[in-house]
Amino acid sequence: MADEFKNTGSSRADRPLSFKGADYGVPQGTEEDWRFTPLERVEDFFADSFAGTGLTVSAHGGVELVEVGRDDPRLGSTIPPEDRVGATTWESFDKAYVLSIPKDEKVADEVIVTLNGSGGSGVVPAHLYVEAQRHSEATVILDHVGGGKLAEGVEINLEDGAHLTLVTLQDWDEKAVHASSHRIKVGRDATLKHIVVSLGGDLIRITSSVDFAGPGGDVTMLGAYFVDEYQHMEHRLFVDHNVPNAKSNVAYKGALQGTEAHSVWVGDVLIGKDAIGTDTYELNRNLILTEGASADSVPNLEIETGEIEGAGHASATGRFDDEQLFYLMARGIPEDEARRLVVRGFFAELINQIGVESVQNKLMEKIEEELNLTGEL
Repeated sequence: MADEFKNTGSSRADRPLSFKGADYGVPQGTEEDWRFTPLERVEDFFADSFAGTGLTVSAHGGVELVEVGRDDPRLGSTIPPEDRVGATTWESFDKAYVLSIPKDEKVADEVIVTLNGSGGSGVVPAHLYVEAQRHSEATVILDHVGGGKLAEGVEINLEDGAHLTLVTLQDWDEKAVHASSHRIKVGRDATLKHIVVSLGGDLIRITSSVDFAGPGGDVTMLGAYFVDEYQHMEHRLFVDHNVPNAKSNVAYKGALQGTEAHSVWVGDVLIGKDAIGTDTYELNRNLILTEGASADSVPNLEIETGEIEGAGHASATGRFDDEQLFYLMARGIPEDEARRLVVRGFFAELINQIGVESVQNKLMEKIEEELNLTGEL
């Protein structure tokens, strides 16, 4: 288990990372990492430690979930947390859960890990370690349900040649608060599809950081979210291209409706001086369905070498397209159904890329449910 992180390249030299919450200080709202977050709704997450109760963790599928102590050497072997909440979560857990995909094994069935909050006391710390050993292949779903407050650390380690699809599904009750730190290490010629689907909860904040441990890695990061009134959903990503010939593709889409519905997406990609042959692109799209909703979208791309295959980013936030609606209605489609078709079409390409049928169905069900909640659509 690591206690410190030694930077070996230039990409993190200007941003020291730590496993100690006190090293980050208590956010004041002026920091870049926290300027979009309503701090008054997460102030319990800035305590010196977490000791809440009311979370059960279970799994079913082709791989066993094992409970381990803090002294397990695999824990902390990826990268450190990037903020105070993640570091305090690291310091607070007594036991962790390890899911290991054996070497050369292809797991046919989806492995589903369910984290069920009962709405108990305080902020609950939880730590999961997902390991895809050499040349293994699997699909893992982290399904978050119930209520309460969860501070979660997730380490994802892909060894050389591994292929992993990992989905984190936030389907919380309406008052739940969830802060999660995903720290990802991708080995040589490994392939990761990392999917974030955020649907329920009062406030969701997920940070995902990718570190390439060898050339040839290929990472696809997909995200979908539907934000309802007074919900805050925040997704922050950092992809560190620090090795040659690695690829990353990021695509997040969200729809928002209702008073003070708020989404935040921040996508940072850094191409280091040694990352020749890099191919990367990041995209965020937001669809505002009603008055009173707002979205902040910030793509950042930093390039330290000119010897790359490609790099780009795009971001757009727009209101419901009345021209599309008029086009459909002019062809005899009723207004309610026309509006549904526009929203479905907005998500369709992204949903098709997910490739996990159960997750795709869940997302479409949620979209239908949300569209039924308001008479404005």
